[in-house]
Amino acid sequence: MAQIAEAAAASARTAPKIRPRQVAAAVAGNWLEFYDFIIFAQFAVQIGNTFFPDNSEFAREMLTWGAFGAGFVFRPIGAVVIGRFADRAGRRPAMLLSFALMGVALLGLVLTPSYRSIGLAAPLLAVGCRLLQGFALGGEVGPTTAFLIEAAPLRHRGLYGSWQSASQSIASFSGGLAGFVVAHLLTTPDLNAFGWRIALGLGVLVLPFGLMIRRTLPETRGEAEPALAAHPDAAPGAGLGAQLASHGRILVLGLGLIAGGTISTYVFTYMTSFAQTTLHFDPATAFLMTACIGAAGFAASLAGGALSDRLGRRALMVWPRFAFLLTILPIFILITRIREGAVLIGLMTALNVVANLTGVPALVALTESLRKEVRGLATGTVYACAVAFFGGTTPLVVTWLGAATRNPLAPAWYLMLGTLVALVASIAMVETAGPRAPAPRES
Repeated sequence: MAQIAEAAAASARTAPKIRPRQVAAAVAGNWLEFYDFIIFAQFAVQIGNTFFPDNSEFAREMLTWGAFGAGFVFRPIGAVVIGRFADRAGRRPAMLLSFALMGVALLGLVLTPSYRSIGLAAPLLAVGCRLLQGFALGGEVGPTTAFLIEAAPLRHRGLYGSWQSASQSIASFSGGLAGFVVAHLLTTPDLNAFGWRIALGLGVLVLPFGLMIRRTLPETRGEAEPALAAHPDAAPGAGLGAQLASHGRILVLGLGLIAGGTISTYVFTYMTSFAQTTLHFDPATAFLMTACIGAAGFAASLAGGALSDRLGRRALMVWPRFAFLLTILPIFILITRIREGAVLIGLMTALNVVANLTGVPALVALTESLRKEVRGLATGTVYACAVAFFGGTTPLVVTWLGAATRNPLAPAWYLMLGTLVALVASIAMVETAGPRAPAPRES
C-alpha cells in the first residue's frame, strides 16, 4: 500500500497541469451535444411540423422522437472507432475529430430545408445529420472523460470528472435560456417556422473556438498512473480482447449505472415537451423550467464530484440515488395535480439536484475502474451502448406509455425503473476514490 501511495504522489507531481480553459475545451463537445438535444426536445413540436407536417399529432410526435433517437444508433460504432483511436493515437486527436464531425452534423441540421420545400428529402437529410452526429458523439465521451480523469490531480478526480456532467447542466441552462428568449422575441408563427433554427444555430458559433482551444490540450495517454485496487489484472502484453474480458464485471455494472443515469437525463429532457403537450403549459414556462433545472444541476454536479473526493464514490452513488427513488412518484403526482408554473419549476429543479449529486460519481467511478490501455474505448462504448438503448428510446417509450395508459405518471414509472437498476449496480460497485495523493507541501 505504501508503494501505491508513493506512486500516487509521483503521479501527482508529474501529471500535466490542466488549466480552466483546457477543462472548458475538453467538455465543450459534451456541452454542444446536450445543447443540441435540449433545443431538439424543447422545439420537438416545431421540428415535427417542419419535417413531418402531414401526420396526426401523435404520429408526428412519434416520428420526431424517432428522428431524435436515430443518432443514438451510431453511437456505439463511433465509441468503438474513435475510442480505440484515442487509446492508440491519443486523447487530443480523438477529441478534435469528434468535435469537427459534430459541427458538420449540427450545421447540416440547421440548414436542412423543410418538408414543404423539398418533400421526403427533408426528413431523410435530418436523419442523416442525426446519424453523423451520433457517430461523433459516441467517440466524444470516452476520450474526454479519460482526459479529465488522467489530467486531474489524483485527490480531485471526482471534481474534475464532474465537469463532464456539469457541462450537460450548462447546456440545459443555456438551451432553456435560448428557447425562452426566442419564444419572447418571435411571434408564434415565426417561432413555429424558424425559431428552432435560430436557437440551434447559436451552438454552431462555439465550434471554431472549441477547435482552437482543443488543439492546445496536453496529451495524457502516456502519463504514468498508480495501480488502483479497482483495476482488474490482465496478463502483460495481453491483447485487446483479453483486456476487455478482464473488465467484464465492471463493464456490466457500468451499463447498469449509465443506463439509470441516462434514463434520468432524458426524462428531464423530455419534460420540456411533456410540460407543453400533457400539462398544457405555455412554451416560455417550459423553457424557463429547463433553464432552472440546468442552473441547479450545474451546482449539484460539481458538488457531487467534490463530495465524492471526500466521502468516496460509492456513498454518493448509493444514498442520494435511494432518496431520488423515493421522491420521484410524489413529485410527479404533485406536478400533474397542481398545474402551477412555480410548482413545476421548483419541484423538478429540486429533483434534478438529487439526480446530479448521485449521477456524477458513477461516470467517474466507471472510468477509474478501467485500465488506461482500454479506458477510452471501454468508457465510450459502455456509455454509448447505454445511451443508444435507453437515451434515444426514452422519449419514445414515455410518449407511447403515456398514450397507451392515458396516465400522466408514465414518465415517473419509467424513471423509477431505471433508477432501481442503477441503485443495484451502485451497491455492487467497489470504491475507486483511493488511494489519494498527499497534498503538496508548501515550499
